[in-house]
Amino acid sequence: MNYLLPSLKKTGYVEIQRSDAAPPAQNNYSQMKTRTWLTLCMLAFTLAANAQKPNVIYIYADDLGYGDLSCYGAEKIKTPNLDRLAASGIRFTDAHCTSATCTPSRYALMTGQYPWRKQGTGILPGDAALIIPTDKLTLPKLFKTAGYKTAIVGKWHLGLGAAVAKDWNGEVKPGPNEVGFDYSFIFPATADRVPTVFLENHKVVALDANDPIAVDYVKKVGDEPTGKEHPELLKMQSSAGQGHNQTIVNGIGRIGYMSGGKMARWVDEEVSTTFLATARHFIEENRSRPFFLYFALTEPHVPRMPATRFKGKSGLGLRGDAILQLDWTVGEIMKQLAALGIEKNTMIIFTSDNGPVLDDGYQDEAVTRQNGHMPAGKLRGGKYSAFEGGTRVPFILSWKSQVKPQISKALVSQMDLLASFAGLLGQKVAAGEAPDSENLIDALTGKSQKGRSVLVQQGGALSVVKDGWKYISPSKGPAFMKEVGIESGNLESPQLYNLNEDIAEQHNLAAKHPEKVKELSGLLQQIKEKK
Repeated sequence: MNYLLPSLKKTGYVEIQRSDAAPPAQNNYSQMKTRTWLTLCMLAFTLAANAQKPNVIYIYADDLGYGDLSCYGAEKIKTPNLDRLAASGIRFTDAHCTSATCTPSRYALMTGQYPWRKQGTGILPGDAALIIPTDKLTLPKLFKTAGYKTAIVGKWHLGLGAAVAKDWNGEVKPGPNEVGFDYSFIFPATADRVPTVFLENHKVVALDANDPIAVDYVKKVGDEPTGKEHPELLKMQSSAGQGHNQTIVNGIGRIGYMSGGKMARWVDEEVSTTFLATARHFIEENRSRPFFLYFALTEPHVPRMPATRFKGKSGLGLRGDAILQLDWTVGEIMKQLAALGIEKNTMIIFTSDNGPVLDDGYQDEAVTRQNGHMPAGKLRGGKYSAFEGGTRVPFILSWKSQVKPQISKALVSQMDLLASFAGLLGQKVAAGEAPDSENLIDALTGKSQKGRSVLVQQGGALSVVKDGWKYISPSKGPAFMKEVGIESGNLESPQLYNLNEDIAEQHNLAAKHPEKVKELSGLLQQIKEKK
């Protein structure tokens, strides 16, 4: 009778014969002992090497603000699972995405490059071509090279295919797989844009060949009703002037026109749990080897249509309900890691792609039932804005076996994860790759409170932060974006703020400190000219 060594049970590497079994011939027995010993040594070495490689789960919320979590000061909503995650690791108070909108922030995360260095990295339509290079180092490629199994589950919004015109009914590529993910289960852009379908690797899930998909962002395709033509068919009305009144899917008007693919279309209330089930399956399948999971949540981006169990629970309208769903989802991942016995050597990073917005295209009571909740906390601005509310976001890192619970004031950027993980995993970054990413692994793991010395922020106008001073470059355009109810940060003259004393950016000190304006404007120009 044979049995597996208990400590190796999950690896499936070696099977040992019981001592009460009949011994083989002496020479064969000696050879078997030698082979077994060598196998055990090799296995021990492999396990020891893997023990130095934490599993990494990067959880990316969508439009979640600095003040949206109770561990960041929210009083009108409670997020117990994220509070628990923060209490087990590091809660950063000066962490940033690079940009105040989603596509550029995600581009920077993947490439380690400021997105404003490359044209075409603004908010993409749902039919855009892939903007991530397939021939350069990316965050998932770094993990693959280090021996990780890699996956993305959730929102992509970085384009698909080599051109805008693409056949959604065949293989849609290049995409996430070509930039480094072994497995991908995504929706192409955002939940408010067509096509409203899931893609698994290169193919639309549940596509019926007799009902082909067509997508167009210029003209109407097919004869399906639109929100503009038939508002009586909507279960959620769109806000005026924001374009969410085209093809209706699941009772919600979308941006863009779509026909076909009726069996493949998602139901909004089931999107989050579909992503969760897929992420949990990937974790289960790869629990015995190092893995990197990029888990890109859709909450609390519009259209906010959480599962029925969360509707009406927050008291803040559907946006608050979506945040409760987000918190529950993170809790389910945490419970799974504990049940599998891998929570201690799994690093979880939770953050958001940009700051918050209340009215972003739909009348979902986010504004009328705000109830005193401040989604950006004490920060000024929000999504789309050059002020801190645009890019300063929640950022929590938990790695129970290595990181001690603490609060960090270090200035860090999501763009720095590429160089930082290269440092942690002993991987080289070639000259010209990830040019703006900095190795901040000591700051990210709490060994140092020193982060970046300089960071450029993109929120329409470009800003630069150094030593707590923030310079916002002059910019034309409205100072207040009426459609979304957010200050843009636009001003035709320079702006200068001392964030150490004025985190809310209430006092423009440009006239009082012209030498600092000159210093920081020159620094920003130098960074822009860097190649």
